[in-house]
Amino acid sequence: MDWDWHKLSEETVWSGYRQIVTRHFRKPDGAYADFEIKKEGEAVCIMAITDNQTVLLTKEFRPGPEIVLLELPGGFKAPEEDAEEAARRELLEETGYTGDFSFVGTSLADAYSDMVRYNFVARNCHKVQEQATEENEHIEVVQMTIIEFRSHLRSGQLTDVATGYLGLDFLGLL
Repeated sequence: MDWDWHKLSEETVWSGYRQIVTRHFRKPDGAYADFEIKKEGEAVCIMAITDNQTVLLTKEFRPGPEIVLLELPGGFKAPEEDAEEAARRELLEETGYTGDFSFVGTSLADAYSDMVRYNFVARNCHKVQEQATEENEHIEVVQMTIIEFRSHLRSGQLTDVATGYLGLDFLGLL
């Protein structure tokens, strides 16, 4: 089978907190197809584990599903930031914690996004300051045992599932 797709052009159709573009392609069979894509860039996500072997989660409202979720800390990486630097910043801002960071791989957000997520495990996490959240963030830090986290990961009520699985696999805890 021929997998030779050609991007012909791209145009912005919406620009706000997220940017939406339409990408125009010529498919391998010569036909044309258009797709709306979320332009999101690079992000980081951290599975942070405390000295007491609990996982740090952020309890926060998520506007997409319109519910409060228990999430792994993370966020967007600035273009000039190194991925680990961004991960350290996000963990500190959202939780007030820091730790020993290990990069465990990248993951993609979904088939209609250009986001690449850099996934980290932070071990030996300890609180060093109060949270320094952004304007639209209202976050409560929650701690869960590894067993509770594995159950939470299976529940489908976490948006960064890949980070959780990559982190548990890296730690030999799947």
